[in-house]
Amino acid sequence: MKPTLVLKMGQQLTMTPQLQQAIRLLQLSSLDLQQEVQEAMEANPLLEMADDGDDDYPSASQENGLDSDDAPAVTLPEPVELDSISPHSDDEGNWNEQIPNELPVDTQWEDVYQTSASSLPSNDDEDWDYTSRTGTGETLQSHLEWQLNLLPMSDTDRMIATALIDAINADGYLEETLEEILASFDPELEIELDEVEMVLHRIQQFEPVGIAARDLSECLLLQLRQLPSDTPLLEQAMKVVKDHLELLGNRDFAQLMRRTRLKEDQLRVVIALIQTLNPRPGAEIASGEPEYVIPDVIVRRDNQRWIVELNQDAVPKVRVNGHYASMVRRADSSEDNTYLRNHLQEARWFIKSLQSRNETLMKVASQIVEHQRGFLEHGEEAMKPLVLHDIAEAVGMHESTISRVTTQKYMHTPRGIFELKYFFSSHVSTSEGGEFSSTAIRALIKKLVAAENPKKPLSDSKIAGLLEEQGIHVARRTIAKYRESLNIAPSSERKRLV
Repeated sequence: MKPTLVLKMGQQLTMTPQLQQAIRLLQLSSLDLQQEVQEAMEANPLLEMADDGDDDYPSASQENGLDSDDAPAVTLPEPVELDSISPHSDDEGNWNEQIPNELPVDTQWEDVYQTSASSLPSNDDEDWDYTSRTGTGETLQSHLEWQLNLLPMSDTDRMIATALIDAINADGYLEETLEEILASFDPELEIELDEVEMVLHRIQQFEPVGIAARDLSECLLLQLRQLPSDTPLLEQAMKVVKDHLELLGNRDFAQLMRRTRLKEDQLRVVIALIQTLNPRPGAEIASGEPEYVIPDVIVRRDNQRWIVELNQDAVPKVRVNGHYASMVRRADSSEDNTYLRNHLQEARWFIKSLQSRNETLMKVASQIVEHQRGFLEHGEEAMKPLVLHDIAEAVGMHESTISRVTTQKYMHTPRGIFELKYFFSSHVSTSEGGEFSSTAIRALIKKLVAAENPKKPLSDSKIAGLLEEQGIHVARRTIAKYRESLNIAPSSERKRLV
């Protein structure tokens, strides 16, 4: 075949860098956005952080002798009352689908582009806890090593104790056998197994109680031995933990009473005593940094109306440096002026992307609250089925945009803080032809289990039957899946003595 040149006409969608930036900012969490803004200010000298009432620099329009009232200002969207929400607004949200390729750099505009208040405290903020924000959490190993340093020990015993502490996991259990720890030492030290076990017993006296146990039975025994000797039925509890822990775990109370020769009242006291123990003593020691959730949207009720507003502390307040912006000249093509012109356009695009992010988040959050008023007023049982397509159709955007804006974004409501994705759930058909949310079904399962008879807990089939009486048809396997997602044990493990 001979190579030829062919002309073809076609259409192709091209994403401009500005559109890509807007989409990237849209899917960032509030903490990631803080970092993105900081990096943008470090790379662009025309961007700066602004405080409320900061008028150090005149606006570019004022520098050029223009009327500042004619300059457009970028502000946060106003709070929205739900009664004024229209399911289909005239603005179909085309800001995130089409953004012009270029912006003029010498038009009239303000120097301050406020998006929100900074979340960083002032120097004289008494509520600012520096220790909790900057201190590192104590690990279990460091806590045990601190206690080890208080004991008088030989160098060999201290080396053994250090090896034992390193082998303790986050729950407080010894992960390696004593033989494996002994094999890790140099044979020339002539350390014996009895010496390793002796050091282990000393570590097992450390805080928290029950640490360095080799199994659950030993962990509970260590805690029982620390109780006062006059504790009622202490010896019987130690016998149950030592010899019959498997029967207790299987809730085989009849067999347990025959083996221990305890009456039902006595067994009830023994079980109550064992339930006061901690099966994971290592979890008492903090092992990581605390994580904080900053809500992006705040929902509150005022005069029988639900008001949706953005959290002004979730996004930094950014503005354009008016002093540098005033140096940009229309007809100047010098290198310095070109540098300022390019960075000015990038700064304006960045602020426009922040504004677009706020507007989209506001639209989506308002529609979510509109759909889930029942949840806000009555709880999880009133949650309605909701999918991304419903919100996308209501605000006139693509489902992918809704997915981005609901990822790692949180809403503060009178019922708590929830991720926006929490309000989306699949539906189950009812006998009357309606739909029921899977989140509401989980709430009903939790309610039924909380009200069940402890001696005869509800099975998955029984729960499915009770829901069917309410017109909700759910398979037994679906009930089991929802129950496991709620961390509710099976009926055989929920059975207990009253």
